[in-house]
Amino acid sequence: MTEQIKTKVLIIGAGTGGYVAGIRCGQLGLEAVLVDAGDGLGGTCLNVGCIPSKAIIHAANKFETVAKAADGGTLGITANKPAIDLAQTVAWKNGIVKKLNQGVSGLLKRAKVKVIKGWATFSDAKTCTVSTDEGEITISAEHVILATGSEPVELPFLPFGGDVISSTEALSLDKVPNKLVVVGGGYIGLELGIAFRKLGAEVTVVEMAERILPLYDKDLTAPVTKWLEKHGVKLLLGAKAGAFEKGKLNVTTHDGEAIKLDADKVLVTVGRRPRTQGWGLENMGVAMAGPFVKIDNRCATSMKNVWAIGDLTGEPMLAHKGSAQGEVVAEIIAGHDAVFDPVTIAAVCFTEPEIVSAGLGPSDVEGRDDVITASFPLMAIGRALAIEAGDDGGFVRVIANKDDHRILGIQAVGQHVSELSNSFAQMLEMGAVLEDVAGVIHVHPTLGEAFHEATLRALGHAIHI
Repeated sequence: MTEQIKTKVLIIGAGTGGYVAGIRCGQLGLEAVLVDAGDGLGGTCLNVGCIPSKAIIHAANKFETVAKAADGGTLGITANKPAIDLAQTVAWKNGIVKKLNQGVSGLLKRAKVKVIKGWATFSDAKTCTVSTDEGEITISAEHVILATGSEPVELPFLPFGGDVISSTEALSLDKVPNKLVVVGGGYIGLELGIAFRKLGAEVTVVEMAERILPLYDKDLTAPVTKWLEKHGVKLLLGAKAGAFEKGKLNVTTHDGEAIKLDADKVLVTVGRRPRTQGWGLENMGVAMAGPFVKIDNRCATSMKNVWAIGDLTGEPMLAHKGSAQGEVVAEIIAGHDAVFDPVTIAAVCFTEPEIVSAGLGPSDVEGRDDVITASFPLMAIGRALAIEAGDDGGFVRVIANKDDHRILGIQAVGQHVSELSNSFAQMLEMGAVLEDVAGVIHVHPTLGEAFHEATLRALGHAIHI
């Protein structure tokens, strides 16, 4: 007999949006059931995305440091040639993921959220049947929060399987491939491609656009391109990938030449798409905005008391956006007056070097004469030089209104600049003006001084340049 459950709030998907929504519901005294059949508590980000990729990137950085010490020495440090046992590295990464999974599980339990592992299929907007290992459960709810996330885009001529892998499989390889071809020069492909290059793989990047990271301006991506070229990563730009046959990937270059690239693994990272298939979305009567579920500034769909958050709702497809939306929806259901209307959602590329972007960029203000743009190089910051982060062309840039000096956008490229992203977002969210940042006494020596100096430069009186 099918088990029947009725609940105040039903959440589908336990990623960073769904589990945060569940915890916030519990804090607000709302009865909540969380259903997930995906990668595990924490979703893509915790299990096969943000967290494991940063762990592998960290390990690659450590390996590169020792490799440099073995190659003639660096900073007076010498070492024997290092070796990498990727299976052990992956096991360490898996331990981190497991620890975080357990942490999320504990938080949900404390919030009294009922977690059901299984695949939910909706018959109407408020009713679904969940297939579990123990049998079927029918759940009906007053409110439904859709947080099904996204999945890697598969190319029809490069289906996943065998040596054609997505980022998920790349993070669980048991050895470093000798030759890795990355199809797609966006942030996922470059983050992993750079990590594997540091671990010793020969890496080629095939990108259809005429440059890497095409969503970012050239000044921000130039230091990354410089690193790739310096470290022997082959860039095939304006090129199209084809089929992968017998260890060779067919590629058409920008000038029409057909070539074959040797590859032990082909990593396809051409984007992600919302997970909308296979769970009955078509039976829920919600309006769509292209491939995404359409929502308003309360994350409400066109169906009463059906809400959608995270990657399912469109760009930017970032974990921290989903988490923030999950909190908002829980508060609205609890009767609070809340909306999702951020000034900015900062984005980070964990490439080498790292890239941060928040608010408006150069292309957004191109041709305008009512803005101020100023940059400050990291090579003029003592802390950057002291940690070997000053020689790669890194900088911090601010864009502000000329008349009232309101900050419109902040970008940075350089080693460790991801740690500045929250400060950038905070200033934009608070409506800061240049004088607000300039008037803060920034700690010395830190990379954050570059943000201070960039605002001073915009005001016409930078100190250290």
